[in-house]
Amino acid sequence: MTAATRPGQGPRVGVIGAGVMGTGVAEDCARAGYTVALVDVSDERLQAARDALRRAGLVDRLRSPQAEHDNWLERIGFGTDDAQLAGCELVVENVTEDPDTKTAVHRRLDDLCPGVPVIVNTSVIPITWLAGRTSSPERFVGVHFMNPVPAKPLVEVIRGEQTSDASAEAVLDFLRSIGKDWVPVADSPGFVSNAIFMTVINSAAELVEKGVSDVAGVDRVFRECFGHPMGPLESADLIGIDTVVRSLRMLQKFVDVERYEPSCGLTRLVEAGRVGRRVGDGFYQYASGRAGARS
Repeated sequence: MTAATRPGQGPRVGVIGAGVMGTGVAEDCARAGYTVALVDVSDERLQAARDALRRAGLVDRLRSPQAEHDNWLERIGFGTDDAQLAGCELVVENVTEDPDTKTAVHRRLDDLCPGVPVIVNTSVIPITWLAGRTSSPERFVGVHFMNPVPAKPLVEVIRGEQTSDASAEAVLDFLRSIGKDWVPVADSPGFVSNAIFMTVINSAAELVEKGVSDVAGVDRVFRECFGHPMGPLESADLIGIDTVVRSLRMLQKFVDVERYEPSCGLTRLVEAGRVGRRVGDGFYQYASGRAGARS
């Protein structure tokens, strides 16, 4: 699956879910020449996606004011009607990490986009389990995109037990066309990245709660000793602390081990509405785009 380079002429891709991940996927697709249908149930979230994408386009122009820029934003259509997905050659689902919500979306896709390869953008849920709740499990391929999507060149790719060779090849061709490399991963809850990293975030929050170190200290160890670009608590704020807790709960559902029990520090932040960057407050406070550790 190769996108065209002229505006409006590329193959049509559906992107379901206009949150941070879906918006990033839509940007990558449009930049690669695809025509994109970005669909969400929330007008508010669609407007936030528009604003984020316009800012990305503005950054292009600020970085190279003399260059002739491709107006990739014009290739993205926004809407709340699933009917926009008709005619898409591939669909990328990015809705919240909740099995029932994802199942409802994919059952609608059975009717809307018969025979079309479907990417499940999930960080935790097994592909075989989800695909088995639909009428066409052979279409499903898991792709765990990393956040922020446009800045991350690597993804995890997961085949379910019934994924067809044709669907897998179509998805790999698509990933090549948008500039992504991949690591093939077995269909295990959390795959590689989140099976490990969710426990790291959880442990880091527990250490802060016990007073072993403060938030800034924990993150500094990871940045300056291990060479990570971000510490685990900075990463939690970027991902969304509510998403971290939801992912831990999903890992408990599918694996049922004690190490995935969310720490009190994480759950208290969620209860207080301090879920990270998108609300301006989490492990860090955010003002004018700059982070400051809470005292």
